[in-house]
Amino acid sequence: MHALHLRLPKNFVLEERLDRFADAIEAFPASFAGRWAEACAPLTAEGPGRFREVRLDLGCGKGAFLIEAATREPDVLWIGIDNEPICIAYTAQGICEAGLANAVVIPGSAEHVLDYFAPGELGRIHLNFPTPFPKRRHAKYRLTCAHNLLLLRQLLAPGGTVVFKTDSEPLFRYSAPQFPIAGFDTLWTSKDVRADRPGDPVSGYERKLTAKGAQVYGVCARPSASPLPTAAAIDAAEEDIPQSLVDYLPDDLHTMGYIPHGMEATVVNLRNLRDKQTV
Repeated sequence: MHALHLRLPKNFVLEERLDRFADAIEAFPASFAGRWAEACAPLTAEGPGRFREVRLDLGCGKGAFLIEAATREPDVLWIGIDNEPICIAYTAQGICEAGLANAVVIPGSAEHVLDYFAPGELGRIHLNFPTPFPKRRHAKYRLTCAHNLLLLRQLLAPGGTVVFKTDSEPLFRYSAPQFPIAGFDTLWTSKDVRADRPGDPVSGYERKLTAKGAQVYGVCARPSASPLPTAAAIDAAEEDIPQSLVDYLPDDLHTMGYIPHGMEATVVNLRNLRDKQTV
């Protein structure tokens, strides 16, 4: 579970931004595991408050989705996680400037979510435009591989859901069967989330990529009533599923009008290779 690294914009002083908006950053998230809903709630006239639900934006980027979602639902605590300091700075700035008391951002990575939250603590986990990792040997890093979904499943409250969105049809086709393998019931899938769910908050990547012609694919799933599958059962199920995203590309790569984010180099290299083979 890795992320692409971002460059600092010109005249962007990272340390100054992180310090100025530190009130929206939680540097020691493990200390809140199991008590986020109470610990982050503002005091009321009756005493300590409690948020109705805790939701996670895993890989929150610069925070556009998190901030819009938190603005819409002030009784829900929205937590963003990202391992890029620049994303933490932008998200914290957005939270503070919006005056949101129900949003916080964590500098961290998906590998440590079991340390940050207690089992059953989250009502929803959003996976917005995660890194695709096209190569077969990197499949284990995809947030939507069954082994990683199994970890996330442990954090969901009864009835909790995982919502996954991507601009990558290959990643969507790979991911859709991963949910049932990890013991989830699929509530909906969409090959055009913008049309099917126009009221959903929009992430920065979604705005950027759809402006370039991307179509948004999505899956929403919740844990089934069945016991957690074993790692061996997941491995056995994975044997029948292609692990390289190249296997989900069209035979004629020149028919692709839009190349998914994170797969540009893969598609260009394959096009060149196949063109040479046909000469």
